Amino acid sequence: MKLPQPYLLTQLLEQGALKHPEKKAFIFNDKSYTYKELDEKSNQLANYLISKGIVKGDRIGILLGRSIETAIAVYGIMKSGGVFVPLDPQAPEERLVHFISNCSITTLVSSSSLKRKLSKVTSLLSTKINSIGLVGDNSVSWDDVFKLSIDKPNIHILELDLAYIMYTSGSTGIPKGIMHTHRSGLSYAELSCSLYGVGGEDKIASIAPLHFDQSTFGYFTSLYAGATTVIASEGQLIMLESLSQLIEKEEISFLYTVPLLFTQLQEKQLIKEFRHLKWILFGGEVYPPKKFNQLIEELPHVNFSNVYGPAEVNQCTYKHINGKVEEDKTIPLGQVWNNTEVKVVDAENKETEGIGELLVRSSTMMMGYWKNDEMNQRAFFVDRNLAASPKYYRTGDLVKYNEDGELVFIGRKDRQVKIRGHRVELSEVENHLNLIESLTESAVFTIAGSDEKLLCAAVCVKENIELLEKDIRIHLTKFLPKNHIPTHFIYKKALPRTENGKVDYNNLVQSFNSK
Repeated sequence: MKLPQPYLLTQLLEQGALKHPEKKAFIFNDKSYTYKELDEKSNQLANYLISKGIVKGDRIGILLGRSIETAIAVYGIMKSGGVFVPLDPQAPEERLVHFISNCSITTLVSSSSLKRKLSKVTSLLSTKINSIGLVGDNSVSWDDVFKLSIDKPNIHILELDLAYIMYTSGSTGIPKGIMHTHRSGLSYAELSCSLYGVGGEDKIASIAPLHFDQSTFGYFTSLYAGATTVIASEGQLIMLESLSQLIEKEEISFLYTVPLLFTQLQEKQLIKEFRHLKWILFGGEVYPPKKFNQLIEELPHVNFSNVYGPAEVNQCTYKHINGKVEEDKTIPLGQVWNNTEVKVVDAENKETEGIGELLVRSSTMMMGYWKNDEMNQRAFFVDRNLAASPKYYRTGDLVKYNEDGELVFIGRKDRQVKIRGHRVELSEVENHLNLIESLTESAVFTIAGSDEKLLCAAVCVKENIELLEKDIRIHLTKFLPKNHIPTHFIYKKALPRTENGKVDYNNLVQSFNSK
């Protein structure tokens, strides 16, 4: 069936329902929806929202745990002309209140399992919130929603209209609402589908939570390819043995998540044969090279790709890895993918062949930050010396090109500090700590001393192994100058993580200062 090229994210589902109506689109535990069923149910949600006065551009919150209803919510909200805002159900109530107030959200898609959480949140709000998926005051059940018309609502949506807003903490800890249009989301789906050869026969494991940008691979790329998305449950991500079983049982062919999940599977010896697995995509953090080489040995038939791109641009580079990597070097970010241009600039915004900040211009780039003009001014670069200079996003990441012409991550611009007048890249110290066989992970940060900043490191040592500070220092002095050696070490069973699975450096600083 020949259909026109989609220009909206919602058309991915609509066209899938026409081409392969009985194929499963999403699976969660023992429940599934075909493309046709999901198309109809999302139409019903859209019709309900419109009946309650939702107009194009209104923000609708999704406060759901891992469930199949997340797929209905995502596509139903967009079909109504609304903008979906995924919220973390594990976040503190005050944080959720900030998101809801900041986005002027009046309607939430939630569930009865979160009724207590929702009640606490609404008690802190000055405005009334309508909810879907519950029964009670200002609420409507899914059963009532599914009584409405299955016809597609007649809403005129353009590719440059907002599709979703995704909040991220960033280095400052202040949440930023990243605005993505139908065009940027669809462009990501198209480019990632093409790059990794996703096809209709594939099954994609949805590991990342909906409020994390990696989830778009399962919610958008999968539907672009006509594939099936299998949503992992909270229990499966806690009891990793059951996640391993899910990968086998559902014949998963694509896994995309942060390196931490894979290293945990390795530590617990839960990497099985995974016969149907084609690709492992990892991003968000650096994969320790030694552990990565072990993973390659365990899964010789799998293709690996280091995925890089801030949530503001979805993705912009990739590094396909076909063999073992050098264990004393960071895995490169690789090359720039299609429909994307980058610059590496120095402190004066001039292009440099050395270390500089990475600027990105891409079809997958965000529109900007929600209601934050000051941050938007800082986030984008336009060359004022050119009459018609394009707009680039400032990633804040320091990179350089290696001898193969690939981009290599050096560290964060905001994580480069001065210790006794010397520049120290905190990520560089972490990279060398991660080479120590006895350590599972590490994080380097600074605290305020009496006269200057002090370099600190939090380290996690393998079970039943004793590793003394002097042993760590001896290792580091082989590779780093004296001013790069942390003055304080703290031992942790596990590093604190943000809601997106990244190391929570603010938490480490606070816990250190509270001692």
